[in-house]
Amino acid sequence: MIYKKILLLLAIFSCLGCIDSAQESSPESDRALSSSPAVSNWDFSTTVVPLTELKKKVGYGIELQAKSGTGFCLDSACRFIVTNYHLAAQSQLRRIKGDKVVQTYFATGPEDDDATVNVGLGMPKLKYTLSRDLAIFELRQPLRRYHGAPFSLKDLQVGREVDIYAYPLEGVNPIRRSLMRFHGTFKGDDATGLLTFDYDLSDNKALRPGASGGIVVDSKTQQIVGVLNALERYGKHIAFAVPIQALADFLSKVDPSLALLLFPSAKIISPESPDLYPRPTFSHVGILEHRPQEPSEVRMLRTSAQLLADSMRNFIAVQTFAWGRGDHEPSFESAYEVRVMDGSQHFREYPDGKTESAEHGPLPPLNTAMSTGAEWSSLPALVGTDIGLKIQQAADAVVKGQQIKVFQYWADPEDRACQFLTIVDYVLFTRKNVSSVACYGEVWTDKNFNILRMSEHLELLGKWKNYQGVVTYGWLHPRNGAPQLIPLTISNQAEFKKQIYWCRGRFTNYQMFSTRVEMKAANVEEQQ
Repeated sequence: MIYKKILLLLAIFSCLGCIDSAQESSPESDRALSSSPAVSNWDFSTTVVPLTELKKKVGYGIELQAKSGTGFCLDSACRFIVTNYHLAAQSQLRRIKGDKVVQTYFATGPEDDDATVNVGLGMPKLKYTLSRDLAIFELRQPLRRYHGAPFSLKDLQVGREVDIYAYPLEGVNPIRRSLMRFHGTFKGDDATGLLTFDYDLSDNKALRPGASGGIVVDSKTQQIVGVLNALERYGKHIAFAVPIQALADFLSKVDPSLALLLFPSAKIISPESPDLYPRPTFSHVGILEHRPQEPSEVRMLRTSAQLLADSMRNFIAVQTFAWGRGDHEPSFESAYEVRVMDGSQHFREYPDGKTESAEHGPLPPLNTAMSTGAEWSSLPALVGTDIGLKIQQAADAVVKGQQIKVFQYWADPEDRACQFLTIVDYVLFTRKNVSSVACYGEVWTDKNFNILRMSEHLELLGKWKNYQGVVTYGWLHPRNGAPQLIPLTISNQAEFKKQIYWCRGRFTNYQMFSTRVEMKAANVEEQQ
């Protein structure tokens, strides 16, 4: 059964030397951009940010320690800050320019199959994949007066001129750092997949520790092409950077909607993608009538759906939620650790929640809202096992350059395949109502019938109308196991009193019962 969690709260309750992190209240100076050979058409001083962490070390005396690096705005509002994994993994980042960090995402880690032990100047050994040396900090609020810059996924030609923007250390004071620009040229890719650049001095100064996480910009197009992460140690003016393609792949796992906005050419299925075909029509089959045998393709889809449902019965992840209405920004956001044990969800507020809730999914403190349930699991189970569900194959389609198979399904209210749950909270007690409704939707798969997207539409008869939901799936790569499909995003919306209410969620930080795994960037072609 599919349960929709609908809440009506009627009661009034209303590798460059130093690691980077941000201090709680730092008098960081945003001095003028240092001179350089190239003239910039984009003010990167409002895109690149210095990251500094100050710590007190108590020994025989009090000693002040500083760790420094660089980051830059990912999105136009600057709610996400990108830097290197080798910086973020060693920091205890709490704030960036006074704004609280609420979540950190890593593109790599020691569990990666292709991870290597890397050593930076003045840094301990770390095991990670150099070509994915990336991390993203999510801030509680967008960083004021800062904004992201455009990106380019095009391959660089050898000899292409670039500019490097970063906050390297300039002296003994780790706080007073200037944004510096270094002109350079592209040399090619190295054996690890990093971009390499020759660069010129800026005001007779070379790149130094603290510059990790800076940006490499195409001088002509003013688009970001790489993320600075290492320097040649033997006096040569050579810099290394992670390709922007790695950032696009990483972001597609962290936030597919934002990835589509920043990288329109990326092969990502959008969580808000509409169905490809109109509502399907099926002839009604009576209870006593013989149901025709389903085509082999439909039987293969049902098998794939059941395998997907079975594979997601035990895992732990962080699930973020955003609730809102219409075209407005989210009214409330939160994150929960979801523990799925034998198919049953248990939620604990992330990261410091003490109690668990298994009765229903998280509900926001809003007067009227809707919330997601377990559609990521119940939809595959519905398609896989419910014989009352009619399924037909539609014409194949191409989405984001990928060939996909499309299946449509439908059920009548008397089939009791789809149900809708409404919860009215009167504070002292709650009233629940479950009704069987007609439903339909689409299932998208790759050529091997691996499910990539599932949608559902419920034909509601009460005050709530026009329900629709979408779940997208991607590949998880355990260190010592076969890749498996996992839910990536979940979103739904419905109309209540002529107002659209929505809830959007995404899954990150997967664990398989105490075994930590990393999600490698992958597109829908990966499993062939």
